[in-house]
Amino acid sequence: MVNEMNLEEYKGVYVFAQQVDNELSSIAFELIGKGKDLAADLGTEVTAVLIGSDVKGLADELAAYGADKVIVVDDPELKDYRTEPYTHALSSVIETYKPEIVLVGATAIGRDLGPKVSARVKTGLTADCTVLEIGDFPLNPLPNQEQKHNQLLMTRPAFGGNTIATIACPNTRPQMATVRPGVMQKREKIEGAKAVVEEFNPGFTPNNQYVEILKVVKAVNDVADIMDAKILVSGGRGVGSAENFKLLEDLAEVLGGTVSCSRAVVDAGWKSKDLQVGQTGKTVRPNVYFAIGISGAIQHLAGMEESDLIIAINKDATAPIFDVADYGIVGDFNKILPALTEKLKAELTTPKKWYQFWK
Repeated sequence: MVNEMNLEEYKGVYVFAQQVDNELSSIAFELIGKGKDLAADLGTEVTAVLIGSDVKGLADELAAYGADKVIVVDDPELKDYRTEPYTHALSSVIETYKPEIVLVGATAIGRDLGPKVSARVKTGLTADCTVLEIGDFPLNPLPNQEQKHNQLLMTRPAFGGNTIATIACPNTRPQMATVRPGVMQKREKIEGAKAVVEEFNPGFTPNNQYVEILKVVKAVNDVADIMDAKILVSGGRGVGSAENFKLLEDLAEVLGGTVSCSRAVVDAGWKSKDLQVGQTGKTVRPNVYFAIGISGAIQHLAGMEESDLIIAINKDATAPIFDVADYGIVGDFNKILPALTEKLKAELTTPKKWYQFWK
């Protein structure tokens, strides 16, 4: 017989603070920001779990972004990410401290780590969440079913983005979710902020599940990360060909921006996956987002609808992209873009001037 969990023992919002080569990933700060919102609703605190080797010095940066407490799991076995030692580290923290909520970034590391940890501590995990909030479950009272309060409601797209599912984990703890980078917003950094730092080491005994890393070869990527771009010039299927992206690249160059694209463009082989915006790509929040030849499917909108300013160019006046655009131009981008690029080149002497103009 399996003993039921005592859910009342589980308190606090915990965040896996991902670091690579002793540098914290942006997703760690984003999750702390969302964790602070959830913790405020629950009347509790946010704890960052920092795992690695010689990483204690990163605790102050986590505090600056809002962590109330930092648990440091520091061991030479954790120098590089490997599934088993990291799973042992995070699951041991959960079993010892009993958090109510655990958030993990849906990065390459997090997508490997999250499911392993949830299985080990015997709880559920909702992947690729776009909304996290505290509420009642079921959402509406049902006959003969208890409605539980203060549950983590985890919302994610399902069935290719054609429906939105809200999922809860009412009977086990912790409630675990992975969140894609760029979906949540980090808080303003407060220099000098301090957190309670606690060191924890469950002990690491290598076994046949410990992969031996023989060599690390770092990929050289000369493509700018679209998640960092202030101005994005994004193209969709309507651009027509890989060669036609030259018009978008010319506009991006004048504006000091970066070219991105929709999934259809990646599937066609015109651009690399690194440049894809949307549900199965990256979530972006630039100051200005040009949507050129993009119809505006819900999967794409999920990745860019929170841009400060959206400018759409499409020959189809009924395209859904115009429903979210601040400015829309109906017409042939082959004629519009060269004229727009030349006009901007003449009017704007620097990308900074363009940025100030739209601000």
